[in-house]
Amino acid sequence: MHTPWIHWLALLALCAAYVQGGLQKAMDFGAAVGEMRQFGLAPAAPFALATIALELGASALILTGYQRWLGALLLAVFTLAASFLSNRFWATPSPQRAMATNTFFEHLGLVGGFVLVAWHDLHLTATWAPAP
Repeated sequence: MHTPWIHWLALLALCAAYVQGGLQKAMDFGAAVGEMRQFGLAPAAPFALATIALELGASALILTGYQRWLGALLLAVFTLAASFLSNRFWATPSPQRAMATNTFFEHLGLVGGFVLVAWHDLHLTATWAPAP
């Protein structure tokens, strides 16, 4: 049974944090700049703009199916980099270490999900591409 709407809902769930995060940063740009400063990214405003564009743009690619593989790989790389930047569980004091560790590995799960989406999309493109 082919149910494309379930597939799309699963992709929406995978992208939900990035759509929500991008929209929240766009609606409160000052807080987005503050978040970039918190992680030591400078200049903060361009990093905030790039993050908003990446979160919303890559999510749009995934959800529309246009260059889905590219959007998925962009979010995979972004998530992996952000995890090493913001979830440094190995350097976190003991009381917060368990939460930071859990968050880090949850994000690795997202990275794996995005890599699978990219692989699946590239596999379908190669399988269904017309012969030259």
